[in-house]
Amino acid sequence: MDERIGLAVERWLIKAENDLRTAETILAIDNPITDTACFHAHQCAEKSLKAFLTHYNVYVEKTHDLTRLVEICCKIDPEVQTMRGSAGTLAKFAVASRYPDDWREIPLEEAKQATGDARKVFEFVKGRVKFK
Repeated sequence: MDERIGLAVERWLIKAENDLRTAETILAIDNPITDTACFHAHQCAEKSLKAFLTHYNVYVEKTHDLTRLVEICCKIDPEVQTMRGSAGTLAKFAVASRYPDDWREIPLEEAKQATGDARKVFEFVKGRVKFK
């Protein structure tokens, strides 16, 4: 693998893991901030899927649409389809959790599920790509 691609994959995964750690940390505090945790869970999955595409030297379009990213990834590896459910659950947190017009109170259990789904996507991708 081209060293530049390996470095880019590594950076995507570091950023994805930082988002995952942020989501998990936010949920562990007293009075957790669930909307912010869900936003970071979405970001983790998005960056993980973009790491996957980068690994295969596929153009990474500027999108937050996890369903679209999974669709593109499935063309490379059909096993990515196992991430459709997790991506679908997380997709609603791309924008809705960021702005007051779309904001709603997210129950703690839903935020924990979102963070678990993000971890699934992250671990799936991390297990399939190599870097450095």
